Amino acid sequence: MRKLTILGATGSIGASTLKVIENNPDQFRIVALAAGQNVEKMAQLCLKWQPRYAVMATERAANELRNTLQTTNVKTEVLSGVEAMCLVSSFDEIDTVMAAIVGAAGLMPTMAAVKAGKRVLLANKEALVMSGQLFVDAVKESGAELLPVDSEHNAIFQCLPHEVQTNLGHCDLDHYGIHNILLTGSGGPFRYSDLAELKNVTPEQAIAHPNWSMGPKISVDSATMMNKGLEYIEAKWLFNASREQLKVVIHPQSVIHSMVQYRDGSTLAQLGEPDMATPIALTLSYPERIQAGVKPLDFTQIGELTFLAPDYNRYPCLKLAIDACYEGQHATTALNAANEIAVEAFLNRKLPFTEIAAVNSWVTSKICAMNAQLSCDSLESILEVDRMARALAMEFIGRHQA
Repeated sequence: MRKLTILGATGSIGASTLKVIENNPDQFRIVALAAGQNVEKMAQLCLKWQPRYAVMATERAANELRNTLQTTNVKTEVLSGVEAMCLVSSFDEIDTVMAAIVGAAGLMPTMAAVKAGKRVLLANKEALVMSGQLFVDAVKESGAELLPVDSEHNAIFQCLPHEVQTNLGHCDLDHYGIHNILLTGSGGPFRYSDLAELKNVTPEQAIAHPNWSMGPKISVDSATMMNKGLEYIEAKWLFNASREQLKVVIHPQSVIHSMVQYRDGSTLAQLGEPDMATPIALTLSYPERIQAGVKPLDFTQIGELTFLAPDYNRYPCLKLAIDACYEGQHATTALNAANEIAVEAFLNRKLPFTEIAAVNSWVTSKICAMNAQLSCDSLESILEVDRMARALAMEFIGRHQA
């Protein structure tokens, strides 16, 4: 029986993880749940799953949860803050950590799980975007087992030889005859919209993804294709891929989740319903397969599958991410931080949709200009670059609002 900590328990990935566990109750036990500030949802989860620990992002939210649980028979111990999240990610009692806290907030507890040698189910792409080399080196040093949860990276993982699957971050694609990795993306809700109209896009329109049910931040990232850009950076680190080996293809139907092309002309693809329970089930049970609660594809009902090259005029954030990927760790850390601030401003109606890319570009160029004075050789130095980039993003947004 696998013993789990779920980081990001109240989010969409957390919900899908619990769905899979519910389908396989004899194989998993939840030891700890961690989340942001959604006390009501966490209280419901504690009542149902009765974990030993529940961790909230702030002490205020933790106090609310304690007060809510006092009237029940639940014996869950409530903790708060990043240190507590790191603690429940590295306990001897657990062997598996679902790392699904969105954004930079998930970096420290995910790294704690890696350093403790756990099976890490990586749904937090920022961990690799912000600390790629440090992260993959820590995985190798600790003997942690790294399994990608993102549907695209999980699809690539499934199409690779076992020897590559068990050496993520340090594998040699060329040695195993791999020519290209094709990272697919739907193109979001505006792939056919008039470019001139994009400046008028509302938050409601941006979060209405045509295929996937996701949180607001990741849905906006999908609309700008920054999500694909972050996935590109993540794929570079996971699969040790060169720029020539990694390509993005727009696939509006989201049926093929990604592909791997081999030297002999073969292309292997992973297909399935757009349901995160499928990749989550594989990472929970690898190398076995368990019931995910997802129906198999009915190929008679799919219709046509189409593919497009990405248009960087429509998706400038994607181009920014690809360029930053090979600029260096400071560039990808800055880009991720700027994007988090820009998307939050857009969702709060303080920034037009098309200005998200402008913020990202300006902040990344500023940080890159300072590269000689910056170090990204430790978590502390990476978090300092992250802090600087956020301050610059807020400065840019504030100046343009004035």
